[in-house]
Amino acid sequence: MTQGQEITNIRKALDITRKEFSDALGLSIEQEKTMKLWESDKEAIPPIVYNKILTFPTKAPLISPTKSECRFTQIDLFAGIGGIRQGFQKHGGRTVFSSEWDKFAQKTYRINYGETPVGDITQVDINTIPEHDILLAGFPCQPFSQAGLKKGFDDARGTLFFNIAEILKTKRPKAFMLENVKQLRGHDKGNTLTTILSILDELNYYVPAPEVLNAYHFGVPQNRERIIIVGFNKDYLPNNYASYQYPTGKISDSISVGKILDESVDIRFTISDKLYQGHLERKKLHKQKGNGFGFCVFNSSSKYTNTISARYYKDGSEALIEQHNTNPRMLTPRECARLQGFPEEFIIPVSNAQAYKQFGNSVCINVIDAVAKSMIDYLEQYNVL
Repeated sequence: MTQGQEITNIRKALDITRKEFSDALGLSIEQEKTMKLWESDKEAIPPIVYNKILTFPTKAPLISPTKSECRFTQIDLFAGIGGIRQGFQKHGGRTVFSSEWDKFAQKTYRINYGETPVGDITQVDINTIPEHDILLAGFPCQPFSQAGLKKGFDDARGTLFFNIAEILKTKRPKAFMLENVKQLRGHDKGNTLTTILSILDELNYYVPAPEVLNAYHFGVPQNRERIIIVGFNKDYLPNNYASYQYPTGKISDSISVGKILDESVDIRFTISDKLYQGHLERKKLHKQKGNGFGFCVFNSSSKYTNTISARYYKDGSEALIEQHNTNPRMLTPRECARLQGFPEEFIIPVSNAQAYKQFGNSVCINVIDAVAKSMIDYLEQYNVL
């Protein structure tokens, strides 16, 4: 077998494009253009690249524990790239069902966990969802019908939260954890959250007041706040159950942006003069108007970055990295992965643009890990698991 055939077989085993493979390998733009020639044996592959490809993982590194190894079962809804799943899997959770509609996120999920999520959850027959102990969901924020307020469970119809509520009503898992943007608290003047909590109470779950947790308090250098809603099925709790306490985390002096930065980064991540000038001009304009918007530059000594979002791929404005004697650069996808607490063995099998969207949309695993531990501890004190 030729070297070209070897590297082609590896890429095809992963079922990814040349562009995706090139970005996953951290190749330069010139090398990306040459990959087709390497695969067809029309040009020799540089030894360093050839070795990179040969050692690229083709087996899913983060599969669920087996039935005999797991402590509990879970389902992963609006799964994205499995950040919530990972947090609970660390404590023995076995995922028995997952759902995610985005085809690129499905690809990342498949390559890392060895299973492809089903698509649109609104099209799934609830009866086909396996029994499970804990429901996990990072669901989108949507308003409820104003005309339907006060109707309880039925008020959620037409929203993606309704699909979660229906599964809770039908499958009656022992607990759930929901994650959303901090703004959920004030969404639609507070009606959205009030309705959600009312429905969860109606379904006979003990739901302590939701908490906003910051990733920076849980070991990563990113100022990222997300609301967490947990609930416990009262059918399994004693009448005099104790109050659940969310993890609080703490700020560590050892945390800094430098902890997640690569030592050497390709020039392709340095922003262009045109983009940099645009950032400077917009920042000046915002300053004149008296507001604080604009791009932000951090360095290795910074304690944390701003929140990375799904739009990061456009211009990197929320978190650029200072460079000496040249324009600042964007974070690499691997650095974004670290900001979100993803392990080094996590495979990034999509283009840089898609990777930025995926990590920007994801959760910080460190936060979920801490919430999972506190929930499992709470359930185990009542022998629920």
